Amino acid sequence: MKLHLRTHTGERPFTCDVCKKSFHKSNILKLHVLTLMGEKPFERDVCKKSFIWPSNLRLRLHIYIGERPHKCDVCKKSFRTSCTLKVELRTHTGEQTFKCDVCKKSFSQSITLKLHLRTHSEERPFICDVCKMSFKWSCSLKLHVSNPIGEWP
Repeated sequence: MKLHLRTHTGERPFTCDVCKKSFHKSNILKLHVLTLMGEKPFERDVCKKSFIWPSNLRLRLHIYIGERPHKCDVCKKSFRTSCTLKVELRTHTGEQTFKCDVCKKSFSQSITLKLHLRTHSEERPFICDVCKMSFKWSCSLKLHVSNPIGEWP
C-alpha cells in the first residue's frame, strides 16, 4: 500500500547516483541504472532481441504471436497493452484528464498535452542541418527542407 501511495504523493526516495533522477520504487532505479550501463538483461529466445524492461519483453511476445489480450467493451477493438486500451476508452467517454496549466485546455493523452505545451514555450527542437533554422514541429522542418532555398517565408 505504501508503494502505491507514492504514485499519488509524488514521493521518490530512490535516487540515481549518476544522474540524480529519482524513483518511487527501488527496482525501477535498478532498471534505470542498467539503462545507463547499456545492459539489457531480458532476452527473447526466438529473435535474441534484448530489453531493459521485462514489460517490453512481454509486449514483444504479444507482437510475435499476434495476441491482443485487451479488448474494448464499447467498440470491440483489441489492443496489445492495457495502456493503449485505456487511451481508447477515453475516446469513447470523452474524458480529458490532462490539462494545460497555461490556457486550461484539456487533452485525453499526456503526449498531446506535452506537444501542446510547446505552443506556449520557445522550445524549437527541430533544426535544419543546412541553415540551422529551428522549428517547433517536425512537419514544419520537413516543409522547410522540401522547399527550394529562398522560397521559405
